[in-house]
Amino acid sequence: MFSGLIGYRGAIVDLEPDAGGLRMCVQCQGVKRERPEVKDSIAVDGVCLTATWIDRKVVAFDVIPETLSRTTLGLRAHGDVVNIEYSLRVGDRMGGHFVYGHVDATARVLQRQPEGQGERVRIERPAQLAATIVEKGYIAVDGVSLTVAAAGEGWFEIALIPETLERTTLGRRPADSFVNLEVDPLARYVAEALKR
Repeated sequence: MFSGLIGYRGAIVDLEPDAGGLRMCVQCQGVKRERPEVKDSIAVDGVCLTATWIDRKVVAFDVIPETLSRTTLGLRAHGDVVNIEYSLRVGDRMGGHFVYGHVDATARVLQRQPEGQGERVRIERPAQLAATIVEKGYIAVDGVSLTVAAAGEGWFEIALIPETLERTTLGRRPADSFVNLEVDPLARYVAEALKR
């Protein structure tokens, strides 16, 4: 379980194909402070992965074909910067919203434009998620807990403050790049119940 409040970033230092998947090594900020262990869950760009090997600041993950097919991790390359969030511990402050690290879809960034001190970013709204991405609802974009600022036919917008632009990779995602989306878990369950 995660909060969507990104405190750290990482850089991909190695990607090796492995039986249709990838072995991905990431040099992660915060390892000394957070003290992750092999078997711990760590969100990488909003994708919950299991640490399989740790050497100082470098953490390795096995990314299986299922994960590659549903996320942007297969698009990442050596040197790419990613968002890192260590899993919540009992007693941690919950300042964002519940994020599982279970990506619902990937989507294309359609446009970016300055807005006040920050930026407004328009992102494609996949048809299968339309009922769960609503104005003033929650969404995690590359693992970042955000409020939907506006939504329309085939798109939604997020308004990013300078802190989010600086602290996360969302300031580096240009138009036509792809991001991971995870809808609010409550919205997911309500939408599924209504379908039935």
